[in-house]
Amino acid sequence: MSTELYSEESADKPKKAPAAKTVDEEPTLLERLKEVISAEVDRPAVLLEVPERKGVYIRISPNISQSKMRHWRKQAGEETKNGLDPTKFACFVVGHTTTGFEMDGEEVLDEDGLPMNFASSTILKMTGTGRPVPDAVRNFFGTDPHVEAAALAVLEAAGFSDTVDTVDPTNESLTS
Repeated sequence: MSTELYSEESADKPKKAPAAKTVDEEPTLLERLKEVISAEVDRPAVLLEVPERKGVYIRISPNISQSKMRHWRKQAGEETKNGLDPTKFACFVVGHTTTGFEMDGEEVLDEDGLPMNFASSTILKMTGTGRPVPDAVRNFFGTDPHVEAAALAVLEAAGFSDTVDTVDPTNESLTS
């Protein structure tokens, strides 16, 4: 048995370069998976109708991370003696995901022509409040049940009610 790691014969031979792909060749499954996994998951904005406010909609971004959810729960009193205040939590969800307002199909802009959210001074003035969350959100909706219903719709749009189906790998019709 030889103690050399490489023989002289193999060192002299040039290594073959991998075959270049032709233009018509489709990507491999591995390449396709890499492409899919590297793409950012970003859910599109959703419009929610504000109950009892005819023609008024809020535009929300349903891209919510678990760290945001934990922060909002904590801010709503989850770790306190009294426990989580569901309406306050709903205000955090709605208030922090709102990216704009629409009325009669058009985006409502502030005096400077900029989109508004619940922290906008214009909204705070309209609602007669000094804090976006929970005060401006509660006053904007008018009733706590409407705020909570809106928060549930936001969480659903974010995917928190999505179900993941199992697939039987032995089912032959899936592989053909």
